[in-house]
Amino acid sequence: MNTQLAGKIALVTGGSTGIGLAAAQQLAAQGARVFITGRRQAELDAAVESIGQAATGIRADASVLTDLDNVYAEIARSAGHLDILFANAGGGDMLPLGAITEEHFDRIFGTNVRGVLFTVQKALPLLVDGASVILTSSTVSVMGTANFSVYSASKAAVRNFARSWALDLKDRKIRVNVVSPGPVKTPGLGGLVEEGERQGLYDYLASQVPLGRLGDPAEIANVVAFLASDSSSFVNGIELFVDGGMAQI
Repeated sequence: MNTQLAGKIALVTGGSTGIGLAAAQQLAAQGARVFITGRRQAELDAAVESIGQAATGIRADASVLTDLDNVYAEIARSAGHLDILFANAGGGDMLPLGAITEEHFDRIFGTNVRGVLFTVQKALPLLVDGASVILTSSTVSVMGTANFSVYSASKAAVRNFARSWALDLKDRKIRVNVVSPGPVKTPGLGGLVEEGERQGLYDYLASQVPLGRLGDPAEIANVVAFLASDSSSFVNGIELFVDGGMAQI
């Protein structure tokens, strides 16, 4: 059994479903004590049960700063510090340029950009020197995607956050990296279209991936665990694509 994260304290935002849940499960399996956040209590409770005794759930919306304050107050009380932060909470939906609204923009940037920024900023007092911070971007950070421009722009911002924050935090030896998945079969991906259209979406996206299939959340989780560990101690400021080769063609 791999226990390279034994004794580590981790926070995974957006950890109740999809990639966040898979990452929290993998971090816990490798020995970390894991705090997860999610907006819906029922999903959060189910996620904690699936992870096991190493997990603690805290209901929070990453776009609400008082929720973030509550998260870090709870971690400070019960753990005292953080070794790993996976700022994963985010999402989006599809609208063509002519239909984009102020609400659409504010909602996506509120979580994917503003939320990520303050998730990391507010963690700084708890992060130990030498901690690992991991952000979730996407292959769309470097690819044009029809009807998905606001989400894509938000993920490009996340990529630059990592490059800049790696420099801001260099004196504390805190590493900041980005994992950028391609299409992964998660509730979020399926939620982009109506239920009857999902298989068509999955088939189309799989056809765009050189490996010919969608990713599994566990495959992204393995990369997150690597970036969280000392095995990646000289990896800093990168955007690591986990996409079956999609962004490289």
